[in-house]
Amino acid sequence: MTKARLEAFSDGVIAIIITIMVLELHIPHEGTFAALEPLVPIFLTYVMSFVYVGIYWNNHHHMLHACDRINGTVLWANLHLLFWLSLVPFVTGWMGQNHVQPIPTAAYGIVMMCAGVAYYILAHALIAEQGPGSRLARAVGRDWKGKLSVVMYALAIVLSFVNSWLAVAIYIGVAATWLVPDRRIETRHGT
Repeated sequence: MTKARLEAFSDGVIAIIITIMVLELHIPHEGTFAALEPLVPIFLTYVMSFVYVGIYWNNHHHMLHACDRINGTVLWANLHLLFWLSLVPFVTGWMGQNHVQPIPTAAYGIVMMCAGVAYYILAHALIAEQGPGSRLARAVGRDWKGKLSVVMYALAIVLSFVNSWLAVAIYIGVAATWLVPDRRIETRHGT
C-alpha cells in the first residue's frame, strides 16, 4: 500500500486543526489596544499550540518520507495520532480562556502526552512495516527525545496543580526541543 493518501489525509486534518484553533481568537468590537488585552492569554496559547501542531506536521512528513510502504496498522496508528491532535484546539481554547488555570493546563498536558505516545506508536508501526534494519529504524534509534518528552508532559500535568505556569514552561521547553525537524531522519535522508 502506498503512503500518498495517508500523507494527503493527514495534511488535510492538520490544516483543519490549525484553522479551528485560530477561530478562538475572536475579533474585538473596539478599535483600541485595550480591546486586545483579554485576547493575550488566548493568543499565547494559540502560538504555543500552533508551534506544536507544526512540529507534529513537520516530523510526520520527515518520518513518512523515510518509508516505502504502509499497512493497516499504520493507518490506524496515524488515526490515533490525528485523534489526539484534533483535541488540541479544544484544550488550547480552554487553557487560554481560563488564563492557565490548573485543570485546563493539566488537560492540555494530557492531550500533548497522549499525542506524544501516539506519535511513538505510529513511528514503531512504520518501523515494523519497513523492517528492523530499515533506514527509518536506524534513524529513529532509541528515540530518547520522544520518551523524555512524554515523561516531561507527565511531570507538567502534576505541576499544573502546584503552579500552572511551571507546567506551561515545561510545555514550551518540550516544544523547543522539537522545533528543528528530527535530525536523525533529516540527516540520513536529506528530506
